[in-house]
Amino acid sequence: MKFPANCKYTKDHEWLRVEGGNVAYVGITDFAQGELGELVYVEVETVGETVEANAVFGTVEAVKTTSELFMPVTAKVLEFNEKVSDKGDPALINEDPYGSGWIVKIEIANPSDLDGLLSAEEYEAHVG
Repeated sequence: MKFPANCKYTKDHEWLRVEGGNVAYVGITDFAQGELGELVYVEVETVGETVEANAVFGTVEAVKTTSELFMPVTAKVLEFNEKVSDKGDPALINEDPYGSGWIVKIEIANPSDLDGLLSAEEYEAHVG
């Protein structure tokens, strides 16, 4: 399993990677995609909305289960990754969860919220 050091993590198995300023990408972790199995559908209907930290911003559906996606920090959802939408290939999340399998691009409302997230080492210990 991978735990990139340039990401922050939640106990709900989302990752967040700041790309500059208050802009970041969010997806599910390698651990989460492994537990869910092959993803067949991703739904995000919150583009353009501000979503509170720990609130649901979408869902991912695998062959046998559906799981809610929780926003790691309060943020405005700027973009849904078309590559993992029903027009693309949701399995990209399984193949490259921290790269092309990102789910949403966000604008962080309060950068200090990042302090409440787990480091790679802390997340690895959490799932270990």
